[in-house]
Amino acid sequence: MSNNKLLALRLSGVMQSWGFNSEYTYRNSGLFPTKSAVLGLCCAAKGLARGTDEEKYFLESVSDSLMTAIALPRNRSVGDKSWQVNVRRIEDFHTVENTKTAAGKISKHAVMTYRQYLCDADFIILLQIKENAASELKKDLLDPHWGIWLGRKACIPSAPVFAGVFNNVDEVSDTLLGGKGLDAFTHQQEVLSFSEGDDTLMDVPLDYAIDKRERGQRRVVIREGTE
Repeated sequence: MSNNKLLALRLSGVMQSWGFNSEYTYRNSGLFPTKSAVLGLCCAAKGLARGTDEEKYFLESVSDSLMTAIALPRNRSVGDKSWQVNVRRIEDFHTVENTKTAAGKISKHAVMTYRQYLCDADFIILLQIKENAASELKKDLLDPHWGIWLGRKACIPSAPVFAGVFNNVDEVSDTLLGGKGLDAFTHQQEVLSFSEGDDTLMDVPLDYAIDKRERGQRRVVIREGTE
């Protein structure tokens, strides 16, 4: 009998940014939270410094946990009128000084970088992890050691991130999804075999050390909601 649990996180905020295919000048955001960002958030909650043995041990214990990201619709109402808010991408820019040139020299000129954000997005993340790891993360997420953000420090959660520990998807449905099944919502699901998926993402964190970040790959499938 499996002792795995579903750890649920609520990633809700006016602005979010989930680095995807992002290098150098252009920092794009995916439409779903990346596994690297979600586990990085957990590392921050636990107070694990980058590149430490403690961090590596934690990543080794959870990096193969299957992750499902569920996109929740956001509604607004005024009087007797209500409507669904569309998720949008916006782009901001920053200027960065003291960057390195291709020759390895420090440039005296500022460089402009472009960064994407999601607006009005709301997600439930499910991590299938061992019961003891779920219990520890529950404690850490309820009282995080360091600040936790939705991809960037400017992106502050608008709701508590910890959303519960559950035995199965039916319990998640009853508690967090208004009794609706997973198929009612557009979601991205990590799968075990190549044939089950329709895309491969390089977002499994192996090491967050600044000078040698390493990521592995995982296979995912995106399913459109029926409602």
